[in-house]
Amino acid sequence: MRFFLFCLLCLSAALWCAGQSAQNATISGQVVDANGLPMAGVSVKVLGRQTGISTNDSGRFVLVLRAGRALALEFSYVGYKTRQQNFFLSPGETETTTVLMEPGSGTLENVTVNNRRNRQQSGYVTINPKQALLAPAPIGGLENLIKIQVGDGNELSSQYKVRGGNYDENLVYVNDFEVFRPYLIRNGQQEGLSFINPELARNVSFYNGGFQARYGDKMSSVLDVEYKQPTRFGGSAYLGLLEQGAHVEGSYAKKRVTYLLGVRNRSLRNLLGSQETKGNYVPTSSDVQGQLTWQPNSQWKFELLGNLSNSKFELEPTESQQTTSVYTPLFSSNLGLDVFFTGREADIYQTRMLGLSATRQLRRGVAIKGMLSYFNNREAENINIAGNYLFGDRNFDKSSADFGLITNPLGAGTFLNYARNQLEVQVLNASIKGTVDRGNQYWQFGSSVEQNNIDDQLNEFEYQDSAGYSLPYRAGPLQVFRSSKGGTNLNITRFTGYVQNNLRFSKLPGLTIQAGVRYNYNTLNNEFLVSPRVNLSVAPVKWTKDIVLKASLGLYQQPPFYREMRRYDGSVNTNLKAQRSQQITAGMDYAFLGFKRPMRLSIEAYYKNMTNLVPYDIDNVRLRYFGENMAKGYAYGLETRLYGEIVKDAESWVSIGLMKTMEDLKNDFYHNYYNRQGELITAETPDQVVADSQRVDIGWLRRPTDRRLNFGLFFSDYLTTNKNFKVYLQMLFGTNLPYNLPGSTRYRNALEIPSYIRADLGFSYQLLNADKSMRRSHDPFRNLDNMWLTFEVFNLLDRANTISYLLIKDFSNSTYTIPNRLTPRLLNLKLIVRW
Repeated sequence: MRFFLFCLLCLSAALWCAGQSAQNATISGQVVDANGLPMAGVSVKVLGRQTGISTNDSGRFVLVLRAGRALALEFSYVGYKTRQQNFFLSPGETETTTVLMEPGSGTLENVTVNNRRNRQQSGYVTINPKQALLAPAPIGGLENLIKIQVGDGNELSSQYKVRGGNYDENLVYVNDFEVFRPYLIRNGQQEGLSFINPELARNVSFYNGGFQARYGDKMSSVLDVEYKQPTRFGGSAYLGLLEQGAHVEGSYAKKRVTYLLGVRNRSLRNLLGSQETKGNYVPTSSDVQGQLTWQPNSQWKFELLGNLSNSKFELEPTESQQTTSVYTPLFSSNLGLDVFFTGREADIYQTRMLGLSATRQLRRGVAIKGMLSYFNNREAENINIAGNYLFGDRNFDKSSADFGLITNPLGAGTFLNYARNQLEVQVLNASIKGTVDRGNQYWQFGSSVEQNNIDDQLNEFEYQDSAGYSLPYRAGPLQVFRSSKGGTNLNITRFTGYVQNNLRFSKLPGLTIQAGVRYNYNTLNNEFLVSPRVNLSVAPVKWTKDIVLKASLGLYQQPPFYREMRRYDGSVNTNLKAQRSQQITAGMDYAFLGFKRPMRLSIEAYYKNMTNLVPYDIDNVRLRYFGENMAKGYAYGLETRLYGEIVKDAESWVSIGLMKTMEDLKNDFYHNYYNRQGELITAETPDQVVADSQRVDIGWLRRPTDRRLNFGLFFSDYLTTNKNFKVYLQMLFGTNLPYNLPGSTRYRNALEIPSYIRADLGFSYQLLNADKSMRRSHDPFRNLDNMWLTFEVFNLLDRANTISYLLIKDFSNSTYTIPNRLTPRLLNLKLIVRW
């Protein structure tokens, strides 16, 4: 019933606040109990101070505090759990909050605060890292939660596409350090662990558009993660069939020194072993991350962040049986493909990252931060797989002796996939950032110099032999079906910087403007870019509803890093220019109480006008660029997200997105030829066209990410008679996608990938809760905070989602498409312990 109400009403969660101008920062609010009734006499004090105030008969309180510093309020009452909320207020700012008190033993519980300052930013979404381990998904982590927000169609990958962009258009930061992902990965099976360890994360901010000038030069999104600053010893450990991990944290020297250390390991053998291609899968990935901070005094703070990651993917395929339904005006049948393999694939991906930062508080309101980072990525692909295939009509008559076999062969052949690719990427970055707080003006500035060293050795080909003919079938020497070969060594120096001002107007309460500009220059093509960006928000103080109106306008220019420069044949275009996107967004954010609990509704519309685009194809998760600025495009859409606790302390949300993105390739790259009778001429190149034919340009085409509708749902609940038993449901739906034949110069948008539908279900039972008062002194679990046992059902509907296509020719040289499927239903068990 709760799930039905959630889907029907589409409510959402967030704490609400209000803002007005004043010289001193003010925090006000109301404290309520689980039934939404006001609580009088609740102690409210600043953490670390002995004195405080109490709420009045209406449960309300008001505190006037010194601004320009981080602080935490502690709420306590006899018989209730102590609550804590964190704030950072500018002079003249007012925060309003609602505090929910829960009966308990009085142990401190941290609360994530979504204040109005965050709600004023376009495309802003907060992610709760504590949900990463509990959300049911084969590839967990923060990226899984992001996919529910933006929609995506590959459960084996941690990559995501935002508002019509691709994977290379997303920025990821951890503690202000930009992090990168491997480049040679072809499919989700090969992916290792994401860089971000959710057990180490404290605050996670996601911008799916309209982000500020202080962030980098990409066109789609920003994921900004801040790791913890622990104040006591603690940790966690989890053990599952697919992934295992542990972390410890703590502080010493009177909390001047803090440390974080996390290790993870993942093996997807059980998941991949259930796919259509059978064989010996050895997919392993492990990493270790650490963070060390030292704050000798109130003016200085030093931080060291490091990561070591190793991923291996080995496959010795044996056979594959695939089936698809074929419908034509003349016949319909179940077309089957049987492949028998020899050979193996062995891929290695290694990532090393080290970052050092020093922050200096020069004086009140003025701070500066220096940063040094080194990133190294080494990748190697070794593929040598041959296959013999037979395809035709498959017999599904269970009473027949040849049930499951191909009884009417349409084609047979062999193929060989070969690759010996090596890539090493090194990025050395030196940056300086600063902030100046002038009350109603908050300045942010920064500048960096970055050295990119890229060494790429590419050598791969594909050979196909169908019905005794080597494809492509041409007279003369033997030719391979597709090949790419090249070697490149690039040294690029990049200079970037920004300046931004956050303005508040004392005479116009509720109005905030974030205006800034970025610059970017690189020594490869000597292109100098300037990108202005403006964000505007209005929180009408006279409105009775807590509504924030917001809009943004900006120029987002993405210089090529490397992969965009590499053409299909392996050659590199070092003269490639930056892709450009002019973006405008407008929306609203509405916070309200529903079911006596905080709810939040966010709606945003956007439009992107894109020029200098580099066309690309997506094959699974592999991006293949054309290496030329030869297209223009656009994207527009509407996104709405609704959050809420239909059940107290059980967060749920739903996300719906409508989008359309198209592209037009320059120089009439794609066109059709017609003869005098108006009949289509099947010609690949102009020299194959007869005289007096007419050329008709195809014009606008769907981009590879053109998914018109996305729906994401995360729902959590628990038994009313036993709160220790919880259930989590995660659902994703996305309409069809266009599929371009990789490397084709003519048949773009030739195929279509069907809608993506997936549901994952998780049941969690809390074996041990946080109330330690009832535990005996000799209890071996007396120091644990909680313990969870989770049972998960992946792909509850057992839907065989399609990710790409395999092209097969029959005896008459006609081409058939065989879908490559994603994972079927699978069960998983996981134990989570925190202390």
